[in-house]
Amino acid sequence: MPAVNDVQDKSEHGSEGAALETAAGRRQRRLQDALLVAAERAIAGAGLPGLKAREVAREAGCALGAVYTAFADLDALVLAVNARTLDALDAHLRAAAHPEAEPAAQVVALAEAYFDYAASHRPRWAALFAHRMAAGREPPAWYLEKQAELFRHVEGAVAALRPGLDGAELAGLARALFSAVHGVVSLGLDGKLAPVAEAALRRHLRLVAEAMARGLDARA
Repeated sequence: MPAVNDVQDKSEHGSEGAALETAAGRRQRRLQDALLVAAERAIAGAGLPGLKAREVAREAGCALGAVYTAFADLDALVLAVNARTLDALDAHLRAAAHPEAEPAAQVVALAEAYFDYAASHRPRWAALFAHRMAAGREPPAWYLEKQAELFRHVEGAVAALRPGLDGAELAGLARALFSAVHGVVSLGLDGKLAPVAEAALRRHLRLVAEAMARGLDARA
């Protein structure tokens, strides 16, 4: 049986170790937060191409190697920034979704809210789609879940328009609807087909969203 002093020593050392780990964890979180803020500024200013590890480290006030202490690689840093963007977009869509409204009106409101966010935060919004993981790697499950949360806003409206759909069909229709809205917004904001004023683009998007909602409405 160990002596009381031996047990006490181990307990004290364990407490000290836990305190040191907690302090180290706090330092790590502060470093991660500083790097995230710097990376967000870089992306918000110049898009994903503006994200440079050396510049992010300088902005955060740390050594270049500290970037890879806080994050496994640049993919992990970009995912962390994009996760914050997804959270902000989710909150924006949530504020626009009114459950008491007609489903078709919900579809239009979500489409317009998506456009508003994209137009107001274009570099950060574009980074959600510009980023590609390194070859052979997939985004982690927690990130995919954040993406899925966005589709759930659309799924609610589609479920009201098409009662009785099974989960897979509902998810597929919601993604198709989102893809159509995203295509109008992306091509319109980028001016890849033809320059379009934002007011006209909003009007076109509303017409497209209304038409899709009417086409989905099985209650009519």
